Amino acid sequence: MSRFTKRAACFLAAVCAFIFSAVGYFDVTLPDSFYVSGDDLPQIGSALSLSVSIDSAAPAVSDGDIDSEASVMLFGAIPIKKAEIKHTKTPYLVPGGSPIGIKLLTDGVVVVATEDSSGRKGPAADAGIEAGDTIISANGEVLSSSNRLAEIIMNSHGEKISLLVRRDGKEFPASVTPEFSDSEGTYKAGLWIKDSSAGVGTLTYTDPSSGSFGALGHPISDGDTGKILPLGSGEIVDVTVTGCDKGRPGRPGELIGTFLSGLACGTIKKNCEQGIFGRLNYFGASREPIPIAFKTEIEPGPAVILATVDGSTPKEYSVNIEKVALVSQDTKNMVIKVTDPELLRATGGIVQGMSGSPIIQNGKLCGAVTHVFVSDPSMGYGIFIENMLIEGKILER
Repeated sequence: MSRFTKRAACFLAAVCAFIFSAVGYFDVTLPDSFYVSGDDLPQIGSALSLSVSIDSAAPAVSDGDIDSEASVMLFGAIPIKKAEIKHTKTPYLVPGGSPIGIKLLTDGVVVVATEDSSGRKGPAADAGIEAGDTIISANGEVLSSSNRLAEIIMNSHGEKISLLVRRDGKEFPASVTPEFSDSEGTYKAGLWIKDSSAGVGTLTYTDPSSGSFGALGHPISDGDTGKILPLGSGEIVDVTVTGCDKGRPGRPGELIGTFLSGLACGTIKKNCEQGIFGRLNYFGASREPIPIAFKTEIEPGPAVILATVDGSTPKEYSVNIEKVALVSQDTKNMVIKVTDPELLRATGGIVQGMSGSPIIQNGKLCGAVTHVFVSDPSMGYGIFIENMLIEGKILER
């Protein structure tokens, strides 16, 4: 075999290996479905030539917004995977950025711990109850406050209490027999519980056609167990930001806010992985609605966020979208870096309370800030607005 033939064979093998690797990579990193506006096709940003084409032979799918099947192609000729195309009108939303006070009452009472600081377990742990469980009722009485459960335990005289417990969406019965505590002079069950949560976050969007809103971009969770708090009822109130504990490497910062009144400006209807959602009681938009960006339109590069780090009026701050993960379905779809000198001086970057700050690129609402990098507060994560709108019932699944 001549030297030229060997080189050609090696080159061909390298090309085949590259194509095989590229197809495998994009099969994993590209989603199985895309939203598009009208009859447009998604534009997938890539250094390689990726394209999406409707399969003319494929029957239309009429379930929800899914009405076309398509093929994702490499170089316009090499098939990577099949995908579903969801044709929909582009939503226009009013971007937020204003601070909100959040008040949430749980559905039942949430178990924070079943052991004391020394690690000693009590009757609740013996009954199989775990941190993160929700106690729905005691002796048939539906619970709405931790104080009421404490009363039932204290007045039990050591008799068995029948509980209904929820764990990971499933309910089961449990029985706990309180023990008398000599040090406290009352009956105890070895339960540390909570029934509410309050804090400061940021409004992401309002739908001007319905008055519905989305905020935070991540759930309200219990700080001890990390589990999403089950929503019984909740509301948002107006807040003014009065200060900021500046973020530093290894120590996230935090906005300090004051609730302006006890009057609710909105009702929380849902607390889930993608944020909190509900309806405003009044709507005085200071900004015009703008179109959203579907995830295939988002690309690494300059963007802005709307955030409030002083008072109650949002300002624009420059950021850079460093990375976009199209296939991710959680709250960490984008990596962003704060580049605005003013925001870096004021907060050090991203701080607690900025969760939900809208991310805008090319005049379109593309997502919301969700988390900060503990090691570098100038960087953090963002969620696709697309993922929030599915949970907010503005886009269909």
